[in-house]
Amino acid sequence: MRATYHHLTLSAAIPRRLEADPDALVRAVEELHGARMLWLARAEEYAAQRRAEKRAGRRAAANPRPWWLRSWWEGPNRAWYDTPCRHPPLRLPEYVRRQNAILDGADLPGCPACGDERPPVSNSTGHGWVELCRGCAWVLAPCPCGQRHPVVPETPFNWNGIWRRAHMSDDGTPNPHWPAV
Repeated sequence: MRATYHHLTLSAAIPRRLEADPDALVRAVEELHGARMLWLARAEEYAAQRRAEKRAGRRAAANPRPWWLRSWWEGPNRAWYDTPCRHPPLRLPEYVRRQNAILDGADLPGCPACGDERPPVSNSTGHGWVELCRGCAWVLAPCPCGQRHPVVPETPFNWNGIWRRAHMSDDGTPNPHWPAV
């Protein structure tokens, strides 16, 4: 939710003061709606497939589960909770299309979330290292211990500041002084 909100404020250029551009909310809702329609269509397909599998006697769901059923804590997008400013730069419908293509078995280049093909960045866990996508902090290689670890944000943030769009200026562009405001 936090990374999605941050993404929408940037992609729809939602200004700090909503009165400056009320249409920004419409742009954000349209992007969210486009992604939701793709997700709902795919979820319906999955539900129909699972009903057929259950009728055939297969009660256990396939592993890995579809991307929308994975727990945020267990998923490779865990970093988006710890540091919501590092999310894929793709528009939400493009992200959903990418995740659906991977679910269908497509071998897409680069990071599974954003397609960034740059070398990963290593992040210390205190006793090991995780490999993160440079573009969005998706976990490309987990810690050797097998446990999930919080990702320490490069830029400290305050959730209330993000919620109030302190990272945006009054004209809908990113605030160059954030997070020091």
